[in-house]
Amino acid sequence: MPRLLVRRPSPDLVRGELTHLERVPVDPALALRQWEQYVEAFRSRGWTIVEVEPADAHPDGVFIEDALVVFDDLVVVGRAGAATRRGEATTAASTAERLGLEVVAITEPGTLDGGDVLKVGRTVYVGASSRTNANGIANLRHLLEPRGWTVVEIPVTKALHLKSGVTALPDGTIVGYQPLVDDTSLFPSFLPVSEAHGCAVVVLDPTTVIMSADAPRTSALLKERGLTVVTTPVTEFEKLEGCVTCLSVRLRR
Repeated sequence: MPRLLVRRPSPDLVRGELTHLERVPVDPALALRQWEQYVEAFRSRGWTIVEVEPADAHPDGVFIEDALVVFDDLVVVGRAGAATRRGEATTAASTAERLGLEVVAITEPGTLDGGDVLKVGRTVYVGASSRTNANGIANLRHLLEPRGWTVVEIPVTKALHLKSGVTALPDGTIVGYQPLVDDTSLFPSFLPVSEAHGCAVVVLDPTTVIMSADAPRTSALLKERGLTVVTTPVTEFEKLEGCVTCLSVRLRR
């Protein structure tokens, strides 16, 4: 049964880091309700929910995907590119250890945010962004290539993370919002979408994805491709450069 690691949003969410967006008001109460809806979308489809210890002192702690990346039974603990976020990883790593997973960490001077890591089959696309540096990517390659993964570096200059601009459908097609993608030719199959929030999808199962409710045209496009699309509102997290991918860590084994 698949498991979903999540962490409740901090009451201090409004002070989250911003890089590419202007700061606008965030409603913490609405954010909590949206987070609960997001979690329920997984629970109602058979996922077991694992709540990581709250990190209320860290405004961005809800974006737990940045702290951990899972490769089969190996969990790689990131080292946040934003120094203020580095305290988020400790409790997330402890939860992975309690679940019986092998846990390794990106080491200094490397930095790696999980939002820069996109897995498609046994290929790992890693964004070289303002949050993930060359040393972090080399560190990840050293950990993964002996395990049969291929690591491909992708330049990211137009968005916070790689997965701010692209994610992948169940068949491996890369779906992306072109204004946020440096070079679409680096992907073997690229499906452009017309909405900024339409580029973020999470695969629930081989025929179902979850995505933001703020991308109706993209939802319709994916339905035309034969997918079941579950939409959920995540407006308060999108104001902080977040999306449906970064609110969870998915353990599919």
